[in-house]
Amino acid sequence: MKQIINGLIAQALRELEQSSQIPPGLGIDIQVTPSKDPGQGDFASNIALVLAKAAGMPPRELAVAICDRLAASESIDRVEVAGPGFINFFVASALSQSVINRVLQQGDRFGGSAQGAGVKVQVEFVSANPTGPLHVGHGRGAAYGATLANLLAFVGYEVQKEYYVNDAGRQMHILGTSTWLRYLELCGETIDFPSNGYQGDYVWDLAATLHREHGERFRMPAARAYADVCADFPQGDKERHIDDLIANAHGLLGEDEYRVVFDLALHTLVDVIRKDLHAFGVDFDCWFSERSLNDEGLIEEAITRLQDNGYVYEEGGALWFRSTDFGDEKDRVVRRDNGQTTYFASDIAYHMNKFDRGFDKVINIWGADHHGYVPRVKASLSAMGYVADNLEVQLVQFANLFEKGEKIAMSTRSGEFVTLRQLREDVGLDAARFFYVMRKAEQHMDFDLDLAREQSSDNPVYYLQYAHARICSVMRQCAEKGIEVSTQAANLLRLDNEHEQALIKQLSLFPERVESAANRREPHLVVNYLRELANHFHSWYNAHQFIVDDTELRAARIVLALAVAQVLRNGLNLMGVSAPEKM
Repeated sequence: MKQIINGLIAQALRELEQSSQIPPGLGIDIQVTPSKDPGQGDFASNIALVLAKAAGMPPRELAVAICDRLAASESIDRVEVAGPGFINFFVASALSQSVINRVLQQGDRFGGSAQGAGVKVQVEFVSANPTGPLHVGHGRGAAYGATLANLLAFVGYEVQKEYYVNDAGRQMHILGTSTWLRYLELCGETIDFPSNGYQGDYVWDLAATLHREHGERFRMPAARAYADVCADFPQGDKERHIDDLIANAHGLLGEDEYRVVFDLALHTLVDVIRKDLHAFGVDFDCWFSERSLNDEGLIEEAITRLQDNGYVYEEGGALWFRSTDFGDEKDRVVRRDNGQTTYFASDIAYHMNKFDRGFDKVINIWGADHHGYVPRVKASLSAMGYVADNLEVQLVQFANLFEKGEKIAMSTRSGEFVTLRQLREDVGLDAARFFYVMRKAEQHMDFDLDLAREQSSDNPVYYLQYAHARICSVMRQCAEKGIEVSTQAANLLRLDNEHEQALIKQLSLFPERVESAANRREPHLVVNYLRELANHFHSWYNAHQFIVDDTELRAARIVLALAVAQVLRNGLNLMGVSAPEKM
């Protein structure tokens, strides 16, 4: 409907230009928005207010001129000029009611479109280092990423979901060495565990698996493990301390044996993460290994491309990328003076690989703390000849857990955190998925555990699901009373009270809200829409009887209820939330 109104206004403006009532080529984007007050129509446009100065006319006078030029449309009952120059559009009643039939005919496809047909989009999200189980902080990125991917697919894009497994960085070596040190303790060695090691109980579990499967194959005297190691904090440097321990683990075990320990920790935790995400309703099409970038020579290929394009120089024995040429605050090292490539070099190679795989658009979902990293990655893409704007980065703020009004403190390194699995088992999958996407991803979020557990209308997901369950209850009552539900018997013109008109209007907005949520990368817009729909439904349900003696009215109301249930299901499904039939 917005597109129809937009077209009518655009044509009216062209006619005003041709008649020299307004200057040509004003090039203003026409905004059409749903009206909040039913008395002010179904949709409104502020185009006259926006154009008044450039057109040299008072806003209200311009609004009247636009209305006089609007072509007749069977979709519009009437048009009014309101206030200082708003144009209000009243949609034809028959057209409004036809949305009910479209909902029932299209079913689970209602709200979708072919907007993105032929466009390949990759959405990479979560991508947490496999150094421990996923915690509640990762849950927000998982829920947001999965919902965004669902939205994009629903409006026609070809979507691939990817998890980037950081299996080659320093943090993984800290995990591997932490596992080996705990293993030495299980072998009977006395270990002064490093303050910068991973200390969660899961590390003991990894060590126990290593000991169970390999006995004392990797045992070394503790004195050798700690030989020539820098003192730990607070007497020494905790970073050097753990790095020295990693070097000793490599040297004492040898590359092949060290790799057995490293890979056991890696593969165990990746499997745990994969299972936890699946239970959270999130499955990936591709799990991409960081290690493969080096194994397949992609990092060297990326550096060579940058060199060939004149964006790499040598200084102090290191290779530097000229990211300042693209607006970055300083140039970045891609290969250190010791010959080792940097994390940034791996990221350059990874994004090169993404676009070489043929994606038209790449969407990364990162934690908000990665904000400063975005310009340098985009700079590297530009330097290699890609269109940097085809990389889009959505930043997600951390989620804080609250219980009984108190914030739950968490520390991933010490192992003191609430896992995503624990959260799901506590509040349930539906509440967890829903609560995570209720607000803009870039806004700070306080996750209220007490509210998520509550089974009342105060709990927003319960409120939505209860609307669907109420409709299912009506259908069961019809079946029990032998009432046949027939869409053919429904005279939709009988749906004329204010509650029914509000519901019908709300149903008609669903496709536009879905498209807007996908285009703006804001799943919370669908949440807001569903809350409005549920609110309209509960108000209608509480004010009117559905199963009445009037066959025609009864059929119309039941058909409207079925359409509401379908849209609730479609919207909840986009968020990975169920629509229960009983509550």
